[in-house]
Amino acid sequence: MILNHLWGLYAHPRQEWQSIEQTHEGMGASLTHIFVIALIPAICGFFASSYIGWSIGAGDPIKLTQASAAKMAVAMYGALIAGVFLLAYLAHWMAKTFGAKPSFTQAVELSAYTATPLFMVGFATLYPELWFVMVVGLAGIAYSVYLLYSGVPIIMNIPEERGFIYASSLVTCGLVLLVAILASSVILWNVGFGPSYIS
Repeated sequence: MILNHLWGLYAHPRQEWQSIEQTHEGMGASLTHIFVIALIPAICGFFASSYIGWSIGAGDPIKLTQASAAKMAVAMYGALIAGVFLLAYLAHWMAKTFGAKPSFTQAVELSAYTATPLFMVGFATLYPELWFVMVVGLAGIAYSVYLLYSGVPIIMNIPEERGFIYASSLVTCGLVLLVAILASSVILWNVGFGPSYIS
């Protein structure tokens, strides 16, 4: 079902949200989806930073040691999964304010499938040019936001006008989570968990 939903979210997102809402495959399917899709940016990032090297302007590509790249990949994997669950928690917590009564499983489904385009951006790191990854990343963020706005009214079973405000609140929370993850990364780098480069 993961591949079916992947294709459907890109080809016909509204119909796919309706399919997800009607079937509600359960927490197990959502967890499988999150754990599998979150591997894409972690594995691609590891490969790009340790074997290919990042090109930032002129000069030789910058590479990390394999041990350092592996640590960064594991940390990224954990942060992505934690981010999805935090967004699901916030979606569930805010639901009553907007007249929705979702189960936590529905909130996890919404978060997991909304984050999918963002996780798929991981493939872009296999061509590790900073400008290219940023352009693809912006497209992934934009499509994730679109999926959120189109999915909230369907998954949460609320009118579109309330769904728009609800989704806007979730986008704001998602941006705060993203900033918090980036700030945590900077703090960890400063206390000795930074990357080790190949000289």
